[in-house]
Amino acid sequence: MGNKIVYVKELAPLTKLFEIEVAHIAERGKAGQFIILRVNDEGERIPLTIANRNPAKGTITLVFQEVGKTTEMLGLLDVGDEIHDLAGPLGKATEIPSGKTVVCVGGGIGNAVVWPQVQALKAAGNKVIAILGARTKELLILEEEITALADVTIITTDDGSYGRKGMVTHALVDLIEEGEKIDEVITIGPVVMMKFVCKATEPYGIPTQASLNPLMVDGTGMCGACRVTVDGKTRFACVEGPEFNGHLVDFDELITRLAYYQPEEKSSLEAYHRCHMDETTDNPEHGE
Repeated sequence: MGNKIVYVKELAPLTKLFEIEVAHIAERGKAGQFIILRVNDEGERIPLTIANRNPAKGTITLVFQEVGKTTEMLGLLDVGDEIHDLAGPLGKATEIPSGKTVVCVGGGIGNAVVWPQVQALKAAGNKVIAILGARTKELLILEEEITALADVTIITTDDGSYGRKGMVTHALVDLIEEGEKIDEVITIGPVVMMKFVCKATEPYGIPTQASLNPLMVDGTGMCGACRVTVDGKTRFACVEGPEFNGHLVDFDELITRLAYYQPEEKSSLEAYHRCHMDETTDNPEHGE
C-alpha cells in the first residue's frame, strides 16, 4: 500500500504533524498544492495541504487538526502505520513573484500553508513578512519553522498570551500605515479571518490572494462540492484554486456552504465516539 508514516509530532493540542513516505508527490509538489487522503478503504476523502516536502527522502509533511471523525481516526495513527490512499499533488501552485515584498498572513491551522509559501517566496528572492495568528499561545503552530525563513515574523494572539494582543488584521494595517511597501498579501486561515484581511488591504489597492478551504470530495472538479463564487462566477477550488483574488471572493457564501453539512458531521463524529465506547465496554482488558 505504501504511504508509510515515518515521523509524528504534536504541534498543539489536537494538532499533529505527519511525515509520510510518498516519493512521487515529494518530487512534484509545489507550494500551495494539496493532497486528498483516505484513512481506510471505507473512509471519506479529506484534503490536506502539502506543508513541506523532502524529495531526497521521498517524504511530504502534512499538518492536521482533529476536528471530525476522519481527522480523529488519522490522529490515532503512528510511526510505521500506513495511510490507505493518498492522491496528489492537486490544485494550482502559488504564483511566486520575484524581487517583491510579500506578506503572508496565517491563522490557526493555516500556518501550515504559510510555511511552504514562505519557503518558495524566499527561494525566489522576495522579502517576506509573516504574520501568524492564534487564539492563544498554546495553539500557535510552526512559529520556529517560519521564523527561520521569513525576514520578519509578527505573532498575534487573541488573548495576548504571546506576541501582540489582537487580530492579524491589526498587525497588517499597522505595517501598511507605518509605510512598509507591500507588493502582495497572501492569506490562509479561518474564512472570517481571510475575509477581513482582504477587506483591510482593498482600500490600499494591495493585491491579495486568499487560499480557500471549501468542501472537497474528488479533487478533480467533477463533483462540484468545492465551488466558490469569485467575481460573480462559479469557480472550482480544487482545480482552479485553491488561491483566488481575495477582493473578488464571496466569503459570505463560502461561510454558509461550509456550515451546510455541520449537523451530519456532528452526527458522524458522535456515532464514531459511541462505537468506540461500546468497544471499550466490551473489552474488560482495555486500559489495563
